Amino acid sequence: MEVILNRDVDRIGKAGSVVKVKDGFARNFLLPNGLAVPLNATNLKNIELEKQRKLEAAQKNKAGAIELKEKLDNLSITIPVLTQGENKIYGSIGVNEIAHALKEDGFNIEKGSILINEPIKSLGIFEVDVKLHPEVLTKLKIWIVKK
Repeated sequence: MEVILNRDVDRIGKAGSVVKVKDGFARNFLLPNGLAVPLNATNLKNIELEKQRKLEAAQKNKAGAIELKEKLDNLSITIPVLTQGENKIYGSIGVNEIAHALKEDGFNIEKGSILINEPIKSLGIFEVDVKLHPEVLTKLKIWIVKK
């Protein structure tokens, strides 16, 4: 029996693909659990429409990420901190502080999107990568200054 998979099924196929499986496996497992639908013209058309909707949504998300990247390219964030000595700061600056500073400037960026190798522990100018989309990466300039 040929079926169209609604979701990814291990060792069978990916969502949206047409696969040939044994009749009993389709009737007793795939169809009742909503993992697949029988192959017919209506279901094939519905799957194609769903693929098209997902593709359009992905393109829209990417366009939004590119627009946000253009805004962030010209932005530099200043984070005032307490210091001890000349260049050493109390504690460190991590993704939480950077996300909070971005939020204060009107950018709602998730902490997981901010990529730093290690926390910032001194005064100065730093560049931090921000991953806005799997295909869109930008650099953000951060100034760490005395309070």
